[in-house]
Parts: sequence; structure tokens; C-alpha cells
Amino acid sequence: MPAPPTVLHALGRRRFLIGAWPWRAIAYLASTVPVGVAASLPFAVLGLPWLVLFDRAVHGEWRTWSDLLLVPIGVLLLGTLGPLVAVPLADVERARLRLADTRPARSGHRTPPTDGMWSWLRTRYTEAATWRALAYALLLLAVAPLVYGALLLVVVLDVAWLSAPAVVHDGPVTLGLGTVSTRREAVPYALAGLALLPGLPYLAGLVAGLHAAVARALLRAPDDAELRAELVEVARSRARLVDAFEAERRRIERDLHDGAQQRLVSLTLQLGMARVHLADDAEAGVAVADAHEQAKRLMAELRELVHGIHPQLLTELGLPDALRELADRAPIPVTVRAPLTVRPAPPVESTAYFVAAEALTNVAKHSGATTATVIAERRADTLVLEVRDDGHGGADPGQGTGLTGLADRVAVVGGRILLSSPDGGPTRLRVELPWSGE
Repeated sequence: MPAPPTVLHALGRRRFLIGAWPWRAIAYLASTVPVGVAASLPFAVLGLPWLVLFDRAVHGEWRTWSDLLLVPIGVLLLGTLGPLVAVPLADVERARLRLADTRPARSGHRTPPTDGMWSWLRTRYTEAATWRALAYALLLLAVAPLVYGALLLVVVLDVAWLSAPAVVHDGPVTLGLGTVSTRREAVPYALAGLALLPGLPYLAGLVAGLHAAVARALLRAPDDAELRAELVEVARSRARLVDAFEAERRRIERDLHDGAQQRLVSLTLQLGMARVHLADDAEAGVAVADAHEQAKRLMAELRELVHGIHPQLLTELGLPDALRELADRAPIPVTVRAPLTVRPAPPVESTAYFVAAEALTNVAKHSGATTATVIAERRADTLVLEVRDDGHGGADPGQGTGLTGLADRVAVVGGRILLSSPDGGPTRLRVELPWSGE
């Protein structure tokens, strides 16, 4: 059974109490306190006009309708300076979220231009992610104290019930639901506290899980922005089609390598020998030399064609080395991260390679990128391949960039493609393939 990704998922497991999740939930709750206190200080300053207005209304010191000007002043302060506090707070919360939710939570912010502070501000203030971060900050300061206070009250009450028989001899003790004066009267409360004790980790996990769920919903990039995908899933008879496709491709590669390529090599050698024996200035020598050069160019082209059908390196050494070879041949710097120790099924491995090759070709032709990154890793029973670049974005399957063809190739082995390519970039192509190819 796979490990639960969040504390909410872990709550339903039988081994919750003896696992790490209760401690992670407690760490998440405890770390909320200093974060909330640090965030409350600047927001208290920004909300000072509203606090003044509220204090005047409560104490009956309302003088003129001009006091209502404090409302737009408060809105202006919060709207202009609030994001400057909320954005770094959101970064802290996304990092802290790993305690209660192990799934990645990528920021929804675009990469801002580096040509000055005004460009940075313009980028940030026009993003939905900034205002979601501000909404989260306000919820954290308004709702979290109430919820966390209620949780703390339950914990304190349980501790009081458990310790009641030990302290009741000093005099009457109030235990929330009543007052006891003797140890005998305190025993039922102690038993109730003992029964409630195992439930406290579940309660802490529930509060931490709900807090993390709200944080994830507001602070991570939505699926359609993180991987804005033109998803094309083709329903077809996958297993038979994959086997036939792979067998045919290998037959063509073998015929070209063992047949046409070997004959062309032999012809090139014979032309080279003839060129040596003929004088360079003779008319026949010039013709043979020209034929020899054409044969060598044709041999290089045929070698590239055979490599494109199925590279020998992929067959012999596997996907990581084949991807590194692709990176070495790319016209821009490409970083490869492929920590694969076990090879996937051959159709899956071949599909991942050709998707990476086509994606890097598109990056070089259309994106205007200066760098790219290729990541191939196994996640459970899925091979995940990602190709990222720092180009101008705007990739569209309908614009003839080959993305629809890639989706068709991926669908053959039961996978899917997700694409995120907003205008201004960056572009992120993600391919998920079943590890076994079934």
C-alpha cells in the first residue's frame, strides 16, 4: 500500500498513531504560531485605520461621517502594501506545507523581469497568485487563532481532567463541565481524559490537514496553470498496436543498418580506392572524387536516419544515456536529470526518448530559449518525463509544433501529455507513461 501523501489521507490508516504523521501534524501546528505572529505585526500596521474605526464605534466616540474615510485608507494600505507581506509569507507556507502534505506545491507566480523594481511590482500585482496569497494571509490571521485556540482549549481541558485526582485535595477544582471537591468525584473526569487522550493526535491531524488543504488550494498553481495541457488521449487497441509498431520499426532499422548502410559503406570504400588510383587532374578522377564525397554525405544522412528510427545507444545502455546524448547534440545547453536504476518496458523507454527528442527540437526551433532541462524519473508505477525551457512560451498544438503527434505516440502506450506554456514562458511539457507499458 503506497504511503499516504497528506495527513488527511493518513487519518484513515490503522497505523496512524504509531507512524510519523501525528508528529508531523504537531510540528505543522506548532510552526504556525511563530509564522502567524510574524505576519500579524505588519498586517496590524496596515489594518490600523480599521482598528481605529472599530474602536471608535465600540466606545461610542463616532464624531463625523469623515471617519468613514478610514475605510478606503485601510483598503488602500492593504491593497498596495499587503501583497509585499503576503508573497514572502506564501513562500514560507509552501515550504512548511511539506510537513502535512508531501505532494509538490509549485508557486503560481510567473518569473518576473529583471530590468528593475517597477517591472517586478507590475508582474506581481497583476497575478492572481498574489491576491490568493493575500487572501490566505488574511484567513491565517482571522481564522487560525480561533481554530487553534479551540484545539488548545481541548488539550488543556484533557490535561486538567487527567491531573484532577492529583490536585483536587487543595480545594474545589473547576474542570470545564463542572466542579469537583474530592478525588472520588475527579476519577470519572480522569477516566474521560484518559479515553480522550488517543483522540488528540487525530484532532491535531484533522486541524493540520484542513489548514494544509486550504493553504494548498490558495498558494499552489492550479492544475490548468501548472500544467496547462492540451490533453489528447487516444482510445485504441494499445497492446497489439505497440507490439506491431515496435516490431516494424526495429525491422526497418535492422534492414537499413545491415543492408543499405553496409552496402553504402562498401561503395564508399571502393570509390575511395578508385579515387586514389586516378589522377586528380583527370576528368575521371574529378568525377570519382565527386561521387566519393556524395557517397560519404549520403552515408552520414543514412546514419542519422537509422539513429532517428531507433538509436543503438538506447537499446544498449538505456534511457538516461540516450537522453544525455540528445542533450550533447542539442544547439542550446540542456541539463539532464535521469536517476533511473531500472529500465522500463521497451515501448515506454522508446516513447520517452522520442518525445524528449521531438520536444528538444521544438525548443530549439520555436521557443527562443537559452537553456532547457530534461527530467526522467519513476514515481510509483509511472515514468514521468519533463522537458522545461526558459523560452517565450505560447506553445499551441494547433500551430504545427508536433504536439498532437507526440500526444498520439504517448497515447499508444497508455500515457498522457500535459503542457504548460503561458505567453512569456516558461514552457513545461510533462509526459506520464505507465512503467510496464500495459
